[in-house]
Amino acid sequence: MKKEKPQPPAKIIYLFTDGACSGNPGPGGYGVILRYGKYEKELSEGFSKTTNNRMELLAVIRGLEALKFPGIKVIITSDSKYVIEAVDQAWLFSWEKKGWKKVKNPDLWKRFLELYRRHHITFKWIRGHAGHIENERCDELAVQASRSFDLKEDTGYVKMQKDKEGMFR
Repeated sequence: MKKEKPQPPAKIIYLFTDGACSGNPGPGGYGVILRYGKYEKELSEGFSKTTNNRMELLAVIRGLEALKFPGIKVIITSDSKYVIEAVDQAWLFSWEKKGWKKVKNPDLWKRFLELYRRHHITFKWIRGHAGHIENERCDELAVQASRSFDLKEDTGYVKMQKDKEGMFR
């Protein structure tokens, strides 16, 4: 009987995310923890005027953008029902079919969808501010980023607001 070679464990990246906003809209930020085995990386960034939902979604996007190779299994843990339900309830795919009409944050959803299709993603929802260690750390990163002195402009939010006001039609 031929003995089979042991297979290496599948690469699984654990991605923890959170977004924060002081006011909605207001200054905001996101926090991300990427974990692979014993390796860990934190990401965060702050914006001068944005929304909480944009920061929740941008956290997931930035985490996925940090991955070097396609086809990786990713388990995303988030407290954002906005992000998770859009995928799990298939709303996102319906929005795409309808040409993103009447959808908030289409710029970010399009970016997310491109990344989503590159990997094997599973979402796990957790309650925010409930003592989940990584979620608490992501919240801390997001809040710190939103309070930093070098806040960037969320150009997608600014464009969305100008379009809403009818300034660029």
